[in-house]
Amino acid sequence: MLLVTGGAGYIGSHAVRALRAAGHGVVVYDDLSEGHADAVLGAPLVQADILDTERLEQTLREHQVQAVLHFAARCYVGESMERPELYWRINRDGTRSLIRAMQSAGVDKLVFSSTCAVYGLPPAVPIVESTPRAPVNVYGETKAAMEDEIAASDLRAVVFRYFNAAGASADGVLGERHDPETHLLPLALRAAETGAPLTLNGDDYPTPDGTCLRDYVHVEDLADAHVLGVQHLLDGGASLTANLGYGAPQSVRQVIASVERVTGRAVPVKIGPRRPGDPPELWAAADRAREQLGWTPRHTDLDTLVEHAWRAPRA
Repeated sequence: MLLVTGGAGYIGSHAVRALRAAGHGVVVYDDLSEGHADAVLGAPLVQADILDTERLEQTLREHQVQAVLHFAARCYVGESMERPELYWRINRDGTRSLIRAMQSAGVDKLVFSSTCAVYGLPPAVPIVESTPRAPVNVYGETKAAMEDEIAASDLRAVVFRYFNAAGASADGVLGERHDPETHLLPLALRAAETGAPLTLNGDDYPTPDGTCLRDYVHVEDLADAHVLGVQHLLDGGASLTANLGYGAPQSVRQVIASVERVTGRAVPVKIGPRRPGDPPELWAAADRAREQLGWTPRHTDLDTLVEHAWRAPRA
């Protein structure tokens, strides 16, 4: 049995579905502050706080959990700067709570959901795992601290540093449902749907079209990586840290153009100021995940990613 913290959230719910499809028993642990109970698609759900160490330990013991996948965290850059204490409490302290519960219950295998935000403003791209961590926002700082807590423990862990998660399940069952929504693709789809302008944060970056370049990774490919990561640990594999990205960046304007192609609708745009700390380019070298885990992404075409997001639930 596997425990998935935050398994009712966007990426967590896709991972739960992929794990169950691969034959794993899964129990979800989520307080539903950001997640949706219907997104677990019938998997057992324990609604509880990540800071409730006693309840975590009880859940681990009761379900005879062998390994944990840890998605539970706050993940909004802007909010992290406005409410840093919330991020330190849920992200870092929540991870400490989970580690204590795992140690007490004798569970020593962990797959952790980290982020490219730990790299901050990288000196070069593509970003490799040895690039120094230098986060420029509280969200990235707390994720780096979570990595440190795990590294200092006696757990064997696979740490995945995501680049830009996007898309939805290919069959339209699961989608991206955040409130408020801050991610580019669902905002661009909303603009195509409603005609309300999408704010483009800066069009004067030193990139080919003036907008930021990012590595957009299909959420089902991220989920597949987690299946491989936990199997690696169950098979006795050593700890590792790996980027999850395609190494093929797309600009904001390229994403907007893809939305217009897929939907057949115009995406009205208004130009806004740059967001503080937004680097011109963030994209990954993901050779480690491919070589050491056998990760083979299935949905690398941008229009396919947008098409899946367009037909999935967004509210």
